[in-house]
Amino acid sequence: MSQSIIAPEEMELAYAYPASLTRAYTHYCPGCVHGIVHRLVAEVIDELGIRERAIGVAPVGCAVLIYNYINTDFVEAAHGRAPAMATGIKRVNPDNVVFTYQGDGDLAAIGTAEIIHAANRGERITTVFINNAIYGMTGGQMAPTTLQGMVTTSTPMGRNCQLAGYPIRMSEILAQTAGAVYVTREAALDLAGIRKTKRAIKRAFLAQMHGLGFASVEVLSTCPTNWGMDPWAAMQWAKENLAAYYPLDTFKITDAVKALPA
Repeated sequence: MSQSIIAPEEMELAYAYPASLTRAYTHYCPGCVHGIVHRLVAEVIDELGIRERAIGVAPVGCAVLIYNYINTDFVEAAHGRAPAMATGIKRVNPDNVVFTYQGDGDLAAIGTAEIIHAANRGERITTVFINNAIYGMTGGQMAPTTLQGMVTTSTPMGRNCQLAGYPIRMSEILAQTAGAVYVTREAALDLAGIRKTKRAIKRAFLAQMHGLGFASVEVLSTCPTNWGMDPWAAMQWAKENLAAYYPLDTFKITDAVKALPA
């Protein structure tokens, strides 16, 4: 039986390298989820056609060099101050699409005041929040999100919540603010989770583009190096432990956000 040959120009493109993602090699450790989420952000920027309008605010932390990987305008904020800088940029340039990309040390520790007040004011910005429950860049110390009993370089006997307080659930807190219109927690730990994370990031950008208010997407991540695990074991540990304390859910979504195109 003869088989017909389809010319390359007649083939439907199923997958391509995002135009908004540079071809630079990243500095991230093997198994780190940052690279995956960078690609998702780049894909969303391409699909929404906003590369020339987008302005990202880079954090202090492992993702400090995100401006080398996503091909759009970026500024660098002081540690934790990305929401404050994004607020200023968005208010001066309301037609731009402004987003912050922050880790748990940046957002949930030194930047707690900035993110809560930006959400409460309903600033029309988008936040992508990577939660791996540890300080990655500085050597694996305890973060505000570190789980009870979790061993880090600063808690070699495990986190003692009677001394250090309890792991903070930032999405649940942000969802209580009046100005937040969309707050969700996803996990980029398997294919299904990665697809859901992309849809959430797209919805968060659309909320800003329609002028609805503050939107945040928390993404559960891994840190194989500082957790002392191989990448596969880290993924499984995150599913069994991080997701148990930080449940995957949409904590706030207004009717206006629900009505946005998928």
